[in-house]
Amino acid sequence: MKKILATLLLLSPLYSYADNCDNPSNDFDGLYCLNKVYIQADKDLNLAYKDLRTYLNKAEKATLKVGQIAWIKERNADCSYHDDRGFFVNLDCTTNTTIDRTNFLQDRTRECKATGCQPSKL
Repeated sequence: MKKILATLLLLSPLYSYADNCDNPSNDFDGLYCLNKVYIQADKDLNLAYKDLRTYLNKAEKATLKVGQIAWIKERNADCSYHDDRGFFVNLDCTTNTTIDRTNFLQDRTRECKATGCQPSKL
């Protein structure tokens, strides 16, 4: 997946004209726009994960990490596949799944702030 994102990022200067994401002119422009949204969603996820960790003790951090790794594997299985033609990622699925996970992590942070962390929910 990193190779695909790296390739898209390298090509992004070629798609600077594609910044009209409200009305992409073709599938490649649409892919460029989806990629931009995914990159922001991934940044938001990383910030939410780091923020939640500041409220957790050592055991809770370990539980969170196990859950995050399991979530990554599930996201990858649900949103990508290999076949004879190559490796494919459904960026819409990946983005929506990432946003859902960010919301989950933010909910856990909110709980930690309000009533204390609930390890059973991690």
